[in-house]
Amino acid sequence: MAASLATNPGVRSAIGLLEAWLDSQLAYRGWPGLSIGILHDQELIWARGFGQASLERAEAATPDTLYRIASITKLFTSTAIMQLRDAGKLRLDDRLTDHLGWFKIGQSHPDAPPITIEHLLTHTAGLPRELGFPYWTDSNFPTAEDARRRLPEQSTALPTETSWKYSNLGLALAGEVVATVAGQPFDQYVSERVLKPLGMARTFVTTPPKDAPGLATGYTRRLPTGARTETPFTDGRWITPAANMTTSVTDLARFAMLQFRDGAAGGAQILRGSTLREMHRPHWVEPDWVAGWGLGFRLMREGGRTLVGHGGRLRGYRTQLQLCPAERIGVIVMINAEDGEPLVIASRFFEWVAPAIARATAPPTKDGLPAGWERYVGKYRSPGADTQVLVLDGALVLIDPSVPNPTLGITRLRPVAEHTFRMETTEGYASNGELVVFELNAAGRVCRVKIGENYTEPVPDWK
Repeated sequence: MAASLATNPGVRSAIGLLEAWLDSQLAYRGWPGLSIGILHDQELIWARGFGQASLERAEAATPDTLYRIASITKLFTSTAIMQLRDAGKLRLDDRLTDHLGWFKIGQSHPDAPPITIEHLLTHTAGLPRELGFPYWTDSNFPTAEDARRRLPEQSTALPTETSWKYSNLGLALAGEVVATVAGQPFDQYVSERVLKPLGMARTFVTTPPKDAPGLATGYTRRLPTGARTETPFTDGRWITPAANMTTSVTDLARFAMLQFRDGAAGGAQILRGSTLREMHRPHWVEPDWVAGWGLGFRLMREGGRTLVGHGGRLRGYRTQLQLCPAERIGVIVMINAEDGEPLVIASRFFEWVAPAIARATAPPTKDGLPAGWERYVGKYRSPGADTQVLVLDGALVLIDPSVPNPTLGITRLRPVAEHTFRMETTEGYASNGELVVFELNAAGRVCRVKIGENYTEPVPDWK
């Protein structure tokens, strides 16, 4: 599937456009290196490196190059929380203090609801963005002892549940919950329960050595003089659950593919499908309704799609994982420069390449027409509504022709048994998932149609 899809003429030409653009971006922006991968369902259909993983070593970037992925780590922490939730060891509405008895912070709004685990995953706890140290400036990251000493000296920034406010502190605390509830260090739990089952053998929770084979060198942004230098190499220490993991495009693709799977948990299915969908659903929606948060995942509406994923920013690295679960399409971008723009690249992918993949993987339209479909086509009426069954884009569909725009509420009819169809629609007021049964008379003509629990009857004309 991977080879045939990547060589599909439409997909190949779209990828060619992306490649040409990326070559130019590296040339004119002066990014040292970039690695990218494109996924469809359970396949990494195309991956490539551009530029250099290390300028000093003259080492080319490849899909297997290792990058510090910073805040994409939060998705692994959220996954661990959901595994423990599914195992019955915690609840999302548990108070943080139910599991971290030592947690204390000043309350700037004493009447606000208590902080829960779900608040941490949706960034709605009102916590400060960071533990009270300037580690993004001096690269001196705190220890667990530093955290327990400093937290009581800080205060919440906002009342709980009034707005989302991104917080590395919050996800570091979620990592503490994982360690406490699981009874083992955070890095050990994630390595054993998440990375190993997924086959992510070249992904590291703790900081790898600076000279680890295949690790990209991180570089500063390009200054007005044109200069770009190597960044300090840091260890995230206590904020590891928020921003410290290291991986490659090919390894992270295994985690990305999990998001497109369904079924019961077990083996490489480290979370059941219903839990993955729960994580991808909106749990906090911004006032403009175009973005929000799932459980750990950043949600965005772009180009008519709902995208889920996360970005990462660490000294010397910029990364992005962006997925469309509805189409089972995704992209991973990793750049070893502080002025890299992986989210812009992800947007170009969804604009240029994703539509070509969707066209190449769309099922043949002829499969939408059952044998003898002509007998079902016609006009129907019930006491409350008119209905019309017709063929549209090669499929049998049901519409309400009386509304201003019937195309906004099209119901596709999928055959499941003789004269019986299952309704598929995005219109929530309709009977999505329920059955349509065409009842035939002795002459083989439709005499009545059962739609869900109600009936409608054929009419020769709208009279």
